[in-house]
Amino acid sequence: LGLWDKRNQRSRMLSGGMKRRLMIARALVHEPRLLILDEPTAGVDIELRRSMWQFLRDINARGTTIILTTHYLEEAESLCRNVAIIDRGQIIQNTTVKALLKQLNKEVFILDTREELGEFPAIDGYPGQLLDDHSFEVEVEKHQSLNELFASLSERGIHVTSMRNKANRLEELFVSLVESHNDGKQEVQP
Repeated sequence: LGLWDKRNQRSRMLSGGMKRRLMIARALVHEPRLLILDEPTAGVDIELRRSMWQFLRDINARGTTIILTTHYLEEAESLCRNVAIIDRGQIIQNTTVKALLKQLNKEVFILDTREELGEFPAIDGYPGQLLDDHSFEVEVEKHQSLNELFASLSERGIHVTSMRNKANRLEELFVSLVESHNDGKQEVQP
């Protein structure tokens, strides 16, 4: 956890990130089989967050079960096999991350291209918009094929150099689930 260099400092003099590391180290001293962490990466920089994620994966792989509360949904998607979505103290969904993500009806992707684009390359059934000369966003519904989208782009002489999700998938589902729960609906329509 990178605490050795700080071993002679008083804990109250440590930075917020170091205090979070110390909190985890203290919880691990007796090698628990169950570790409960409440927002362990809140307020820490990206580099520390990622190193803490890797550390948590490592201790989990060695047999420690981790219960993690977080508002960082990309953290939950990256670290967890199972997830419970809680709204106002009530569990509204309790399942695997994989099963939860299957509920997505569509995803929005950002595609970067080698070629300069003057306008959005309109393709039937794939709505979107041009973002700049070399990138655009496109909606892909669950039943649609990314291969068909790429084939259509290739036929037009457009070569995709990179692709990424526009938004965190779990975050989109969380918002949809909470809104549906608050509206009294059972059906999820992200």
